[in-house]
Amino acid sequence: MKSRGLVGTLGAAAVVTAAHAGPAVTSLPAVCRRFAPALCGVGAPGHVALTFDDGPDAASTPLFLEALDRLGWKATFFLLGDSVRAHRSVAVEVAAAGHEIALHGDVHRSHLERSPRAVAADMGRSLDLVAEVTGRLPVWFRPPYGIFSGATLAASRRLGLRPVLWTAWGRDWRAEATAASVTEDVAAGRLAGGTVLLHDSDCTSAPQSWRATLGALPRLLELCAARGLEVGPLRDHGI
Repeated sequence: MKSRGLVGTLGAAAVVTAAHAGPAVTSLPAVCRRFAPALCGVGAPGHVALTFDDGPDAASTPLFLEALDRLGWKATFFLLGDSVRAHRSVAVEVAAAGHEIALHGDVHRSHLERSPRAVAADMGRSLDLVAEVTGRLPVWFRPPYGIFSGATLAASRRLGLRPVLWTAWGRDWRAEATAASVTEDVAAGRLAGGTVLLHDSDCTSAPQSWRATLGALPRLLELCAARGLEVGPLRDHGI
């Protein structure tokens, strides 16, 4: 009888673990694109959704706003609660410039390392903060490191948020990243109908790595123009 009880306990624990960690498999690009294309940010074939994570930052984000204005692009900014508290006026500038405001959570910590209660509290707290500061209620949510847990998805449903990842990234968090490498890495992913992940802050990246991203933007304009792709925020992406 004791052995049956132990088996039952282990089985229940396995179910709980699977429910918590199972959604993390969507962080694998091949899995996400095949089984959950909308979750990966796959949208209209002729459109590219341009997104930035980890901001705002007073040293870097205003330069991105200027560059995007010169290029005639609007983007989706996934704001981090901690960054908004530190740079409230910059968050206001992002919204005032007409860019889409989205949510990246309150602190940049993997949801797999946190309890369901902590995940829900983090998301709710950051949603209230970002909405209050920017005057915009975020629609989209991207978890830190692009890793979902069961709690992430449950809290997203409860808060009315749409979770989304990406189909191409610039690997621009690295110290060795350059404008050329960021462009090449983005080009290696899915662009047509895809969602591009970049960073306008180095709060979780190598110091000054954002400079490579900023330098890559004109190159990305040429790349997308050569492929006949329109660039814009997720709100215009058709998902």
